[in-house]
Amino acid sequence: MSSFFVFSSEGGKAQKEYPVFKKLSAILLSALLALSLFSCSKPQKQSSNSSELTAIHISESSADTSVEISASEHSEADMTAPDTKYPLTFRDSYDNEMTLESEPKRIVSCAPNMTELIFQLGAEDRLVGRSDFCDYPDSVSSIESIGAIDSPSIETIIEMDPDLVLASSIFTEDTYNQLTGLGIKVIVIHEEYDVEGVSDMIMSVGEILNCNEKASELTEEMNSLIADVQASVEGLEKPTVYYAVSFGEYGDYTVGGDTYLHQLIEAAGGENIAKDVVGWSYSVEALVEADPDIILVNQYSLDIFLTTAPYSDLTAVKEGSVYGIDSNLLERQGFRNAQGILMLSELFHPEAN
Repeated sequence: MSSFFVFSSEGGKAQKEYPVFKKLSAILLSALLALSLFSCSKPQKQSSNSSELTAIHISESSADTSVEISASEHSEADMTAPDTKYPLTFRDSYDNEMTLESEPKRIVSCAPNMTELIFQLGAEDRLVGRSDFCDYPDSVSSIESIGAIDSPSIETIIEMDPDLVLASSIFTEDTYNQLTGLGIKVIVIHEEYDVEGVSDMIMSVGEILNCNEKASELTEEMNSLIADVQASVEGLEKPTVYYAVSFGEYGDYTVGGDTYLHQLIEAAGGENIAKDVVGWSYSVEALVEADPDIILVNQYSLDIFLTTAPYSDLTAVKEGSVYGIDSNLLERQGFRNAQGILMLSELFHPEAN
């Protein structure tokens, strides 16, 4: 009998129980987030203190995207990063300049990936507010919520008296204008374009929060893990892969060859069947024709996918090669993307792990 597993971020195979509404909300937000990543123009950002990053090279061909990471380019001296000098002027992803007069001590995060990064940088004691969808790590639940990512409560944020609001994708220009119009400092960072952008994002937030050394350690560790995964799958036959961002009544969307998630699939040793597609829109007819070896689905959508025609007739369904995954490891740009690549490599090449 075929078996289907749900992979959690803890590395186990366990189905997590959620109320139906929360499941659907998470699925819809995931699809909205993924689509929003493609809709943004690539930003230019600058700050007063630029940090050297571990070298990451992305090939320009979307049909054969590869990620080569040299994790040994830093010496031990590189890891001792200088403190941030304030005032710090930073140009964010909206191309707006924001000057921080001193190190932020009261931070509101309007994005799950920003919240995760704040914890990973060891600055969680400064986090006074977070969005409804900031759910990792578990301890974040004790921090007061400011509401939805796209429409946070302005009144609640004002009451928190933050000296910095950090935001990412789905943060609206209207919310930005309301907050900055009230004198609240807001920095928006979304690096959804390539793997190098994740390192940029970590280093940028580390600089903003004066956590430069920890940011360097995180990027070094992340890039080293990705490099190890790539070495383990090098030369192995690539299974064809389809990532179901959305399907059925919500429309068929996947990760095209010009997307960040495509690069993660390729880095893990898979061949994305939508590599020649620009953007996210796909057709169920193309999926049926390609009939991929492996299909990836958000863990909360797995049962629906398996029992919905014509998806239920695909070879991957019949052979037990449809996997419900913790999509946060891939769709939230940040340090845990390395864990996401490792998770994918274990699905694509169990013989190498």
